[in-house]
Amino acid sequence: MSSPDTERTQRTFFGHPPALANLFGVEMWERFSFYGMQGILLIYLYYTADRGGLGIDEGTATSIVGAYGGLVYLSTILGAWLADRVLGPERTLFYAASVVMIGHIALALIPGLAGVAVGLVLIAVGSGGVKANATSLVGTLYSEDDDRRDGGFSLFYLGINLGAFAGPLLTGLLQKNVGFHYGFGLAAAGMFLGLVQYGAGRRRLSDDARRVPNPLTPDAIRRVVGAAVALVVVVVILISGILPASRYALAVAVISALAAIAYFVVILGSGRLTGVERSRVLAFIPLFIASAAFWSLYQQQFTVVTVYSDQRLDRNIFGWEMPVSFVQSINPVMIIILSGVFAAFWTKLGPRQPSTPIKFSAGLAVMGIAFLLFLPMAGGGPNSAPLLGLAGILLVFTIAELLVSPVGLSLSTKLAPAAFRTQMVALFFLSVALGTAMSGVLAKLYSADHETAYFGVIGGVALVLGGLLALAVRPIRRLMAGVH
Repeated sequence: MSSPDTERTQRTFFGHPPALANLFGVEMWERFSFYGMQGILLIYLYYTADRGGLGIDEGTATSIVGAYGGLVYLSTILGAWLADRVLGPERTLFYAASVVMIGHIALALIPGLAGVAVGLVLIAVGSGGVKANATSLVGTLYSEDDDRRDGGFSLFYLGINLGAFAGPLLTGLLQKNVGFHYGFGLAAAGMFLGLVQYGAGRRRLSDDARRVPNPLTPDAIRRVVGAAVALVVVVVILISGILPASRYALAVAVISALAAIAYFVVILGSGRLTGVERSRVLAFIPLFIASAAFWSLYQQQFTVVTVYSDQRLDRNIFGWEMPVSFVQSINPVMIIILSGVFAAFWTKLGPRQPSTPIKFSAGLAVMGIAFLLFLPMAGGGPNSAPLLGLAGILLVFTIAELLVSPVGLSLSTKLAPAAFRTQMVALFFLSVALGTAMSGVLAKLYSADHETAYFGVIGGVALVLGGLLALAVRPIRRLMAGVH
C-alpha cells in the first residue's frame, strides 16, 4: 500500500489523486448528456410533427417530464442498494453510466413514443445509479484527515456544472439546426466519451471502491427477486398505456410519498434508536415536507420555465433567435459563481450562521419571491418577456437552491441514527423525487391565459409555507437535540 507521501508525488489532476480526473470526467459527461437531453425533451414532446416533435398535449408532456425527473431520484435508492449489496460502487457506476448511454441511443434512434418510453426509463435508472455512487467514490480517494478532500469535492462539483452548462447549449444548437434526434444523439456521444475516459482509469481506484459492503444472503436474494418482479410490473404499467401518460407524474409522486412514509415508520419503529436519535428523526419530518415543497417549485425549470421560454420569452439577440434549451444553461453558470460565495459566507459566519430550519425557511420564501417576480411580465403575449428578466428570476432560483440543496443533504447525515445512515440520505432523495414529480403535476395547471393566477398563487403559497416553517423553528431545533 502506498504511503501518503508517495500518493502526493503522483498528483496529476490539479494536485489531487489521478483517479479524480476520471470521476470528474464521467460525472461531467453524464451531466452533459442529462441536461442536454432535458433541455430539449419537453419541446420534443409537445412540438407538432412539422417542427420535429411528437405533438403530445402540453399538460401530458409536462407530466411525463415530471415523472421522469422523479424517477431519477427514486433510482438513486436502487443505485445505492446495488452498490451496498450486489456490485460495489465502482462497478455500479460503470454499469449505470452504460445504461444512461443506451437510453440516449434509444431516444435518438427509436421513433415516436416507444423511443421516449424506453429511453427515459433507462436514463432515469442509470442516472440514479451514477448520482448515488460517483460522490461516494470521490470520498474513497482521500483519507479522513487528508486536507485535500474539500478541494477535491469542489473540483468534482465544478465538473457537474460544466457539463450542465455545456449540454443544453450544444444539444440545443443541433436540435434547432438539424433536428431533435441529432441532439439526443449528441447526448449519447457525450456519455460514451465519459465512459471511455472513465474506463481507461478504473484501475486507479482503491479496493474499497470495488468492495461490496453488505453482500446479499440467500434469504435476501429471494426477497430481492420478488421486489424486482414487482418493480418490472410497475414499469410495464407506466409505459404500456394502462395508466394514462397525463397521470405519470402523479403516480411517481404517490410512490415517492408512500416510500417516504414507509421509511419513516420503519426507522421510528426500530428498537435500535436512542431517545435522542428518535427525536432527531421526528425533526426531519417537517424539513422533509419543506424540501419536497421547495423542489416542486425549483424543478419547474424543466417544465413551466421551458414552456415559458418557448412561448413567452423574447429570445432574439441581435437578429439571432436563441434556442429554447439555452435557458437551461443559465442556472449552472450562476451556481458556479455563487456556490463559492455561499461557502465563504457560511465559513466566515461559523457558529453564528443561521440554523438549518432557518435556511430551509428562507429557501422556500425566496422560491416564492422568484415566482412572484414573473407577475410584472404576465399577460404580455408571445415574445414579450425580456431575456434579462428571466435571467434575474433564475438568479433568485439559484440563491434559493443554495439555501436548501447542499444544506439538506448535509442535514440528512447529521440527523441520521447510527443504524440508518443510508436510509436517511435516501429519505432526502425521496423528498427530491416527490417534489420533482409534483413539479410535473403543478405544471399541468399552467397556461399563458392564466399565468397571473398561477404564478401568484404558487408564489404566495411558498411564502406562507416558508413563514410557517420559520414559526416552527424553535420546536424543530429542540427536536434536533443539539444539531445546528
